[in-house]
Amino acid sequence: MTRRSVLVLNHFAVPPGHPGGTRHVELFSRLPGWTHVIIASRRNMITGRPQLPEPGFHPVAVTPYRGNGLGRVLNWASYGLTATVAGLRQPRPDVVYASSPHLLAGLSGCVVAALRRTPFVLEVRDLWPRVLVEMGTLSETSTAYRALERLERFLYRRADRVVILAAGVRPAIESKGVPPERIVFIPNAADPDDFVPSGDRDELRRRYGFTRRTAVYAGAHGPANGLDLLLTAARAVPEIDVVLVGSGVEKARLRAAARDIPTVRFLDPVPKTEIPDLLHAADVGVHVLADVELFRAGVSPNKVFDYMAAGLPIVTNSPGIVGDLVLGADAGSVTPPGHLAHGLAQMVQASPDELAKMGAAGRRWIRDNQSRTAMSGALGRLLATLVDGPDDAGR
Repeated sequence: MTRRSVLVLNHFAVPPGHPGGTRHVELFSRLPGWTHVIIASRRNMITGRPQLPEPGFHPVAVTPYRGNGLGRVLNWASYGLTATVAGLRQPRPDVVYASSPHLLAGLSGCVVAALRRTPFVLEVRDLWPRVLVEMGTLSETSTAYRALERLERFLYRRADRVVILAAGVRPAIESKGVPPERIVFIPNAADPDDFVPSGDRDELRRRYGFTRRTAVYAGAHGPANGLDLLLTAARAVPEIDVVLVGSGVEKARLRAAARDIPTVRFLDPVPKTEIPDLLHAADVGVHVLADVELFRAGVSPNKVFDYMAAGLPIVTNSPGIVGDLVLGADAGSVTPPGHLAHGLAQMVQASPDELAKMGAAGRRWIRDNQSRTAMSGALGRLLATLVDGPDDAGR
Protein backbone atom coordinates (compact mmCIF):
# COMPACT_ATOMS: atom_id res chain seq x y z
CA MET A 1 0.00 0.00 0.00
CA THR A 2 1.31 3.44 -0.93
CA ARG A 3 1.91 5.56 2.14
CA ARG A 4 0.47 9.06 2.01
CA SER A 5 1.88 12.10 3.78
CA VAL A 6 0.28 15.05 5.55
CA LEU A 7 1.98 18.28 6.56
CA VAL A 8 0.50 19.74 9.78
CA LEU A 9 0.98 23.37 10.81
CA ASN A 10 0.22 23.98 14.48
CA HIS A 11 2.10 26.78 16.23
CA PHE A 12 1.45 25.34 19.70
CA ALA A 13 1.91 21.60 19.12
CA VAL A 14 4.34 19.68 21.34
CA PRO A 15 6.17 16.37 20.89
CA PRO A 16 4.74 13.20 22.43
CA GLY A 17 4.69 13.18 26.22
CA HIS A 18 5.44 16.89 26.71
CA PRO A 19 3.18 19.41 28.49
CA GLY A 20 0.83 21.13 26.06
CA GLY A 21 -1.31 20.31 23.05
CA THR A 22 -0.80 16.75 21.80
CA ARG A 23 -4.01 16.53 19.75
CA HIS A 24 -2.27 16.25 16.39
CA VAL A 25 0.55 14.01 17.55
CA GLU A 26 -2.02 11.59 18.96
CA LEU A 27 -4.45 11.75 16.03
CA PHE A 28 -1.99 11.57 13.14
CA SER A 29 0.22 8.91 14.75
CA ARG A 30 -2.82 6.60 14.78
CA LEU A 31 -3.45 6.88 11.02
CA PRO A 32 -2.58 3.65 9.16
CA GLY A 33 -1.03 4.25 5.76
CA TRP A 34 -0.07 7.85 6.50
CA THR A 35 3.10 9.62 7.57
CA HIS A 36 3.04 13.10 9.05
CA VAL A 37 5.28 16.05 9.83
CA ILE A 38 4.08 18.63 12.37
CA ILE A 39 5.60 22.11 12.11
CA ALA A 40 5.47 23.84 15.50
CA SER A 41 7.25 26.47 17.55
CA ARG A 42 10.80 25.78 18.62
CA ARG A 43 9.80 26.82 22.14
CA ASN A 44 7.14 25.09 24.23
CA MET A 45 4.52 27.75 24.96
CA ILE A 46 3.64 26.08 28.29
CA THR A 47 7.07 25.49 29.81
CA GLY A 48 9.17 27.99 27.86
CA ARG A 49 11.71 25.26 27.18
CA PRO A 50 13.21 24.52 23.74
CA GLN A 51 11.60 21.82 21.59
CA LEU A 52 13.96 19.65 19.59
CA PRO A 53 13.36 17.92 16.25
CA GLU A 54 11.98 14.40 16.39
CA PRO A 55 10.67 12.06 13.69
CA GLY A 56 7.43 13.66 12.52
CA PHE A 57 8.03 16.86 14.53
CA HIS A 58 9.77 19.89 12.99
CA PRO A 59 10.19 22.94 15.28
CA VAL A 60 10.80 26.40 13.78
CA ALA A 61 12.13 29.64 15.24
CA VAL A 62 9.68 32.19 16.64
CA THR A 63 10.19 35.52 18.40
CA PRO A 64 9.86 35.56 22.22
CA TYR A 65 7.06 37.41 23.98
CA ARG A 66 5.54 38.15 27.37
CA GLY A 67 1.90 38.95 28.04
CA ASN A 68 -0.78 39.72 25.46
CA GLY A 69 0.69 42.80 23.74
CA LEU A 70 2.47 43.49 20.48
CA GLY A 71 5.13 40.90 21.27
CA ARG A 72 2.56 38.13 21.08
CA VAL A 73 1.33 39.35 17.69
CA LEU A 74 4.92 39.38 16.43
CA ASN A 75 5.31 35.85 17.76
CA TRP A 76 2.33 34.73 15.66
CA ALA A 77 3.68 36.53 12.59
CA SER A 78 7.12 35.00 13.01
CA TYR A 79 5.59 31.53 13.14
CA GLY A 80 3.59 32.25 10.00
CA LEU A 81 6.79 33.18 8.17
CA THR A 82 9.09 30.43 9.43
CA ALA A 83 6.41 27.75 9.12
CA THR A 84 5.77 28.72 5.51
CA VAL A 85 9.47 28.48 4.67
CA ALA A 86 9.81 25.15 6.50
CA GLY A 87 6.69 23.78 4.82
CA LEU A 88 8.00 24.61 1.37
CA ARG A 89 11.27 22.85 2.17
CA GLN A 90 9.52 19.61 3.11
CA PRO A 91 8.85 16.92 0.50
CA ARG A 92 5.58 17.57 -1.29
CA PRO A 93 2.75 16.28 0.94
CA ASP A 94 -0.54 14.79 -0.17
CA VAL A 95 -2.48 17.12 2.16
CA VAL A 96 -1.68 20.30 4.10
CA TYR A 97 -3.52 20.61 7.41
CA ALA A 98 -3.31 23.93 9.30
CA SER A 99 -4.76 24.59 12.73
CA SER A 100 -5.79 27.81 14.44
CA PRO A 101 -6.39 29.49 16.94
CA HIS A 102 -4.46 32.30 15.29
CA LEU A 103 -5.24 32.72 11.61
CA LEU A 104 -1.63 33.26 10.49
CA ALA A 105 -1.04 29.52 10.91
CA GLY A 106 -3.99 28.99 8.56
CA LEU A 107 -2.58 31.51 6.09
CA SER A 108 0.78 29.75 6.16
CA GLY A 109 -0.91 26.42 5.42
CA CYS A 110 -2.95 27.98 2.63
CA VAL A 111 0.19 29.37 0.96
CA VAL A 112 2.08 26.08 1.22
CA ALA A 113 -0.88 24.11 -0.14
CA ALA A 114 -1.32 26.50 -3.08
CA LEU A 115 2.36 26.45 -4.04
CA ARG A 116 2.64 22.67 -3.65
CA ARG A 117 -0.73 22.11 -5.38
CA THR A 118 -2.19 19.94 -2.64
CA PRO A 119 -5.56 19.93 -0.81
CA PHE A 120 -5.81 22.33 2.11
CA VAL A 121 -7.61 21.59 5.40
CA LEU A 122 -8.25 24.38 7.90
CA GLU A 123 -8.92 23.35 11.49
CA VAL A 124 -10.86 25.88 13.58
CA ARG A 125 -10.15 25.55 17.29
CA ASP A 126 -11.37 29.04 18.18
CA LEU A 127 -13.69 31.29 16.18
CA TRP A 128 -11.23 34.03 15.38
CA PRO A 129 -11.68 36.97 15.34
CA ARG A 130 -15.13 36.71 16.99
CA VAL A 131 -13.74 35.34 20.26
CA LEU A 132 -11.42 38.36 20.56
CA VAL A 133 -14.44 40.68 20.43
CA GLU A 134 -16.37 38.68 23.03
CA MET A 135 -13.38 38.72 25.38
CA GLY A 136 -13.01 42.47 24.99
CA THR A 137 -9.63 42.29 23.24
CA LEU A 138 -10.84 43.83 19.96
CA SER A 139 -13.64 46.12 18.87
CA GLU A 140 -15.84 45.12 15.94
CA THR A 141 -15.25 48.58 14.48
CA SER A 142 -11.45 48.35 14.65
CA THR A 143 -9.21 48.03 11.61
CA ALA A 144 -7.59 44.94 13.12
CA TYR A 145 -10.93 43.16 13.47
CA ARG A 146 -11.98 43.96 9.91
CA ALA A 147 -8.64 42.72 8.57
CA LEU A 148 -8.86 39.48 10.55
CA GLU A 149 -12.44 38.88 9.43
CA ARG A 150 -11.42 39.29 5.79
CA LEU A 151 -8.58 36.82 6.36
CA GLU A 152 -11.02 34.42 8.04
CA ARG A 153 -13.41 34.54 5.06
CA PHE A 154 -10.50 34.13 2.62
CA LEU A 155 -9.24 31.00 4.40
CA TYR A 156 -12.73 29.50 4.54
CA ARG A 157 -13.08 30.01 0.78
CA ARG A 158 -9.72 28.44 0.01
CA ALA A 159 -10.02 25.44 2.33
CA ASP A 160 -11.09 22.17 0.75
CA ARG A 161 -12.41 21.16 4.18
CA VAL A 162 -12.95 23.04 7.44
CA VAL A 163 -12.55 20.88 10.55
CA ILE A 164 -14.43 22.03 13.65
CA LEU A 165 -13.89 20.80 17.21
CA ALA A 166 -17.25 21.96 18.57
CA ALA A 167 -20.52 21.30 16.74
CA GLY A 168 -21.89 24.62 17.99
CA VAL A 169 -19.61 26.66 15.73
CA ARG A 170 -21.04 25.14 12.54
CA PRO A 171 -23.75 27.82 12.07
CA ALA A 172 -21.17 30.61 12.43
CA ILE A 173 -18.93 29.07 9.77
CA GLU A 174 -21.82 28.35 7.42
CA SER A 175 -22.83 32.02 7.79
CA LYS A 176 -19.44 32.94 6.28
CA GLY A 177 -20.36 31.09 3.10
CA VAL A 178 -18.88 27.64 3.76
CA PRO A 179 -21.11 24.88 2.33
CA PRO A 180 -22.25 22.36 4.99
CA GLU A 181 -20.66 19.45 3.13
CA ARG A 182 -17.21 21.02 3.48
CA ILE A 183 -17.43 21.20 7.29
CA VAL A 184 -16.24 18.14 9.24
CA PHE A 185 -16.67 17.62 12.99
CA ILE A 186 -13.62 16.04 14.68
CA PRO A 187 -13.65 17.03 18.36
CA ASN A 188 -10.96 16.60 20.97
CA ALA A 189 -10.94 13.20 22.61
CA ALA A 190 -9.15 10.87 25.01
CA ASP A 191 -8.59 7.14 25.42
CA PRO A 192 -9.04 5.53 28.86
CA ASP A 193 -6.22 3.11 28.01
CA ASP A 194 -3.85 6.11 27.94
CA PHE A 195 -4.73 7.06 31.53
CA VAL A 196 -3.49 4.07 33.49
CA PRO A 197 -1.50 5.34 36.52
CA SER A 198 1.99 4.12 37.32
CA GLY A 199 1.31 3.42 41.01
CA ASP A 200 -1.39 2.98 43.60
CA ARG A 201 -3.49 5.95 44.66
CA ASP A 202 -2.08 6.33 48.19
CA GLU A 203 1.46 6.44 46.84
CA LEU A 204 0.51 9.04 44.23
CA ARG A 205 -1.30 11.21 46.76
CA ARG A 206 1.85 11.26 48.90
CA ARG A 207 3.90 12.23 45.85
CA TYR A 208 1.74 15.27 45.11
CA GLY A 209 1.05 16.18 48.73
CA PHE A 210 -2.72 15.58 48.55
CA THR A 211 -3.96 15.05 52.10
CA ARG A 212 -7.62 16.14 51.89
CA ARG A 213 -10.32 15.98 49.24
CA THR A 214 -8.57 17.65 46.30
CA ALA A 215 -9.82 19.29 43.13
CA VAL A 216 -7.29 19.64 40.29
CA TYR A 217 -7.33 22.12 37.42
CA ALA A 218 -4.84 20.97 34.76
CA GLY A 219 -4.45 23.36 31.86
CA ALA A 220 -3.54 26.81 30.58
CA HIS A 221 -3.54 29.86 32.85
CA GLY A 222 -4.72 32.53 30.41
CA PRO A 223 -7.45 35.17 30.19
CA ALA A 224 -9.91 32.80 28.49
CA ASN A 225 -9.66 30.30 31.33
CA GLY A 226 -11.34 32.54 33.89
CA LEU A 227 -9.29 31.22 36.79
CA ASP A 228 -10.20 34.16 39.02
CA LEU A 229 -13.60 32.47 39.22
CA LEU A 230 -11.91 29.34 40.58
CA LEU A 231 -10.00 31.33 43.20
CA THR A 232 -13.25 32.98 44.31
CA ALA A 233 -14.88 29.54 44.62
CA ALA A 234 -11.90 28.14 46.55
CA ARG A 235 -12.12 31.02 49.01
CA ALA A 236 -15.83 30.26 49.55
CA VAL A 237 -15.39 26.49 50.02
CA PRO A 238 -12.40 25.92 52.33
CA GLU A 239 -13.32 22.25 52.86
CA ILE A 240 -11.63 21.25 49.59
CA ASP A 241 -8.07 21.82 48.41
CA VAL A 242 -7.66 23.29 44.91
CA VAL A 243 -4.49 22.60 42.91
CA LEU A 244 -3.80 24.45 39.66
CA VAL A 245 -1.32 22.71 37.36
CA GLY A 246 0.02 24.38 34.25
CA SER A 247 1.33 27.70 33.01
CA GLY A 248 0.31 30.81 31.10
CA VAL A 249 0.45 34.58 31.00
CA GLU A 250 -1.88 34.92 34.01
CA LYS A 251 -0.12 32.51 36.36
CA ALA A 252 2.05 35.01 38.24
CA ARG A 253 -0.90 37.33 38.84
CA LEU A 254 -3.13 34.44 39.93
CA ARG A 255 -0.50 33.14 42.32
CA ALA A 256 -0.26 36.58 43.92
CA ALA A 257 -4.05 36.83 44.16
CA ALA A 258 -4.21 33.45 45.96
CA ARG A 259 -1.67 34.21 48.66
CA ASP A 260 -4.40 34.58 51.27
CA ILE A 261 -6.20 31.34 50.28
CA PRO A 262 -4.48 28.52 52.22
CA THR A 263 -6.34 25.78 50.34
CA VAL A 264 -5.00 26.83 46.92
CA ARG A 265 -1.70 25.56 45.52
CA PHE A 266 0.02 26.01 42.15
CA LEU A 267 2.18 23.37 40.44
CA ASP A 268 4.39 23.63 37.38
CA PRO A 269 3.26 21.96 34.15
CA VAL A 270 3.77 18.21 34.05
CA PRO A 271 4.55 16.04 31.02
CA LYS A 272 1.56 14.46 29.32
CA THR A 273 2.86 11.07 30.42
CA GLU A 274 2.48 12.16 34.07
CA ILE A 275 -1.11 13.40 33.74
CA PRO A 276 -2.61 9.94 34.50
CA ASP A 277 -0.75 9.86 37.84
CA LEU A 278 -1.81 13.41 38.74
CA LEU A 279 -5.47 12.77 37.97
CA HIS A 280 -5.52 9.39 39.70
CA ALA A 281 -4.27 11.11 42.86
CA ALA A 282 -7.00 13.77 42.75
CA ASP A 283 -10.65 13.49 43.75
CA VAL A 284 -12.23 16.01 41.33
CA GLY A 285 -11.32 17.55 37.98
CA VAL A 286 -12.19 21.23 37.50
CA HIS A 287 -12.97 22.87 34.15
CA VAL A 288 -13.21 26.66 34.17
CA LEU A 289 -13.84 29.26 31.46
CA ALA A 290 -14.33 32.99 31.49
CA ASP A 291 -17.94 34.16 31.25
CA VAL A 292 -18.01 34.55 27.45
CA GLU A 293 -21.18 33.73 25.51
CA LEU A 294 -19.26 32.17 22.60
CA PHE A 295 -17.82 29.55 24.95
CA ARG A 296 -21.30 28.08 25.45
CA ALA A 297 -21.13 26.51 21.99
CA GLY A 298 -17.61 27.00 20.64
CA VAL A 299 -15.21 24.92 22.76
CA SER A 300 -13.91 21.34 22.89
CA PRO A 301 -11.79 21.28 26.06
CA ASN A 302 -9.10 18.62 26.24
CA LYS A 303 -9.03 18.72 30.02
CA VAL A 304 -12.67 17.61 30.29
CA PHE A 305 -12.00 14.57 28.12
CA ASP A 306 -8.80 13.80 30.04
CA TYR A 307 -10.74 13.91 33.32
CA MET A 308 -13.35 11.56 31.88
CA ALA A 309 -10.77 9.12 30.53
CA ALA A 310 -9.06 9.09 33.94
CA GLY A 311 -12.35 8.34 35.70
CA LEU A 312 -12.39 11.66 37.57
CA PRO A 313 -15.71 13.40 38.43
CA ILE A 314 -15.96 16.88 36.90
CA VAL A 315 -17.04 20.32 38.01
CA THR A 316 -17.47 22.83 35.17
CA ASN A 317 -18.75 26.39 35.12
CA SER A 318 -19.46 26.20 31.38
CA PRO A 319 -23.16 25.63 30.61
CA GLY A 320 -23.94 24.82 27.02
CA ILE A 321 -22.05 22.25 24.99
CA VAL A 322 -19.62 21.28 27.78
CA GLY A 323 -22.22 21.29 30.53
CA ASP A 324 -24.63 19.23 28.43
CA LEU A 325 -21.88 16.66 27.84
CA VAL A 326 -21.02 16.37 31.55
CA LEU A 327 -24.66 16.10 32.61
CA GLY A 328 -25.55 13.74 29.78
CA ALA A 329 -22.76 11.39 30.80
CA ASP A 330 -23.67 11.66 34.53
CA ALA A 331 -20.03 12.61 34.99
CA GLY A 332 -20.26 15.54 37.39
CA SER A 333 -21.69 18.95 38.23
CA VAL A 334 -22.41 22.03 36.08
CA THR A 335 -22.81 25.55 37.43
CA PRO A 336 -23.32 29.02 35.94
CA PRO A 337 -19.99 30.78 35.25
CA GLY A 338 -19.91 32.78 38.47
CA HIS A 339 -21.22 30.02 40.77
CA LEU A 340 -18.38 27.52 40.74
CA ALA A 341 -18.42 27.41 44.54
CA HIS A 342 -21.74 25.55 44.36
CA GLY A 343 -20.13 22.80 42.27
CA LEU A 344 -17.15 22.49 44.65
CA ALA A 345 -19.54 22.29 47.60
CA GLN A 346 -21.42 19.45 45.92
CA MET A 347 -18.16 17.55 45.53
CA VAL A 348 -17.34 18.11 49.21
CA GLN A 349 -20.72 16.68 50.20
CA ALA A 350 -20.57 13.69 47.84
CA SER A 351 -19.56 10.33 49.31
CA PRO A 352 -16.55 8.44 47.93
CA ASP A 353 -18.95 6.00 46.26
CA GLU A 354 -20.83 8.85 44.59
CA LEU A 355 -17.58 10.35 43.28
CA ALA A 356 -16.50 6.95 41.99
CA LYS A 357 -19.84 6.45 40.25
CA MET A 358 -19.55 9.81 38.43
CA GLY A 359 -15.97 9.06 37.43
CA ALA A 360 -16.86 5.62 36.08
CA ALA A 361 -19.76 7.07 34.08
CA GLY A 362 -17.50 9.65 32.45
CA ARG A 363 -14.88 7.03 31.62
CA ARG A 364 -17.51 4.82 30.04
CA TRP A 365 -18.90 7.70 27.97
CA ILE A 366 -15.55 8.78 26.55
CA ARG A 367 -14.61 5.20 25.68
CA ASP A 368 -17.88 4.58 23.85
CA ASN A 369 -18.32 7.96 22.15
CA GLN A 370 -15.19 10.07 21.78
CA SER A 371 -11.95 8.14 21.97
CA ARG A 372 -8.80 9.28 20.16
CA THR A 373 -8.95 6.08 18.14
CA ALA A 374 -12.47 6.86 16.88
CA MET A 375 -11.57 10.47 16.06
CA SER A 376 -8.43 9.34 14.25
CA GLY A 377 -10.66 7.10 12.11
CA ALA A 378 -12.80 10.13 11.20
CA LEU A 379 -9.66 12.06 10.30
CA GLY A 380 -8.42 9.20 8.13
CA ARG A 381 -11.70 9.14 6.20
CA LEU A 382 -11.48 12.90 5.64
CA LEU A 383 -7.93 12.71 4.28
CA ALA A 384 -8.79 9.74 2.06
CA THR A 385 -11.71 11.67 0.58
CA LEU A 386 -9.39 14.53 -0.39
CA VAL A 387 -6.71 12.33 -1.89
CA ASP A 388 -8.63 9.41 -3.38
CA GLY A 389 -12.14 10.80 -3.80
CA PRO A 390 -15.34 9.95 -1.91
CA ASP A 391 -15.77 6.54 -3.53
CA ASP A 392 -12.52 5.21 -2.05
CA ALA A 393 -12.63 6.90 1.35
CA GLY A 394 -14.58 4.17 3.09
CA ARG A 395 -12.64 1.23 1.76
